[in-house]
Amino acid sequence: MKLSKTLITTAILGFSLASFHSTAWADTPKQQFQQGFEATTRGDYQTAFKLWLPLAEQGNATSQFWVGVMYFEGQGVKQDDFEAVKWYRKAAEQGDANAQFNLGWMYDKGRGIKQDDFEAVKWSRKAAEQGNAKAQFYLGNMYADGRGVKQDDFEAVKWYRKAADQGEAAAQSSLGLMYTNGQGVKQNDFEAVKWFSKAAEQGNADAQANLGSVYRAGRGVRQDYAEAVKWFKKAAENGSADGQLKLGLSYLLGQGIQKDRTLAKEWLGKACDNREQDGCEFYGKLNRGEL
Repeated sequence: MKLSKTLITTAILGFSLASFHSTAWADTPKQQFQQGFEATTRGDYQTAFKLWLPLAEQGNATSQFWVGVMYFEGQGVKQDDFEAVKWYRKAAEQGDANAQFNLGWMYDKGRGIKQDDFEAVKWSRKAAEQGNAKAQFYLGNMYADGRGVKQDDFEAVKWYRKAADQGEAAAQSSLGLMYTNGQGVKQNDFEAVKWFSKAAEQGNADAQANLGSVYRAGRGVRQDYAEAVKWFKKAAENGSADGQLKLGLSYLLGQGIQKDRTLAKEWLGKACDNREQDGCEFYGKLNRGEL
């Protein structure tokens, strides 16, 4: 049973209005920060930048973090990874967990700074130890892959679980995969289904594809091809190459859904476009009339 692993790609923390608090403050610096927040709600990032930059230069860690985000996103200022790293570092050195995670991510990707797995782990660990769920998931991935740290499935599970318990969907999906494979934890299909389900309900495409796979195989749940197709379809529509492949094969074989070679070809083609090699092979065979 082939399953999908959730990877860190664009997990860097960016603009989210939920990250701000709209409480009115009495003192001037906090009022100034609040005015910047209000500007972002209007899409006026230039004004927000002008309000936050002086605060950042005065040493306000929260403002330093958001100035870094604005440089990274190119919102309100010209995009500049080097400036983003500069401001993330200032905030990170003051203990801002979001900035610590973002700085670790920049080291991981080599954006605005030389790529360095060890520095990536160092800063992500600081954020993870403060309870930052994305950093905990990221640190779990680094332990699972042995990047910047000695490979250790038990440590990977430890950090995945911390993030998963906070509702981090990617970590829930990865924890489910560890239970499926018995890596760093005793193999348990029921626990795998539990965590895949939590992540899938949040819209995690890899978890949706994996949940479809366990329903198709009947591992940890009663075998149900129709339920498998339901989750393959969700995953496929969310851009999962594995979900697209398995949905295409379901249409081809008529498993849990009516046979439809046209739709099979469409989804296998999408999987191929998504660099899923098996999708390319099946798509080619369908085109050549070999299936």
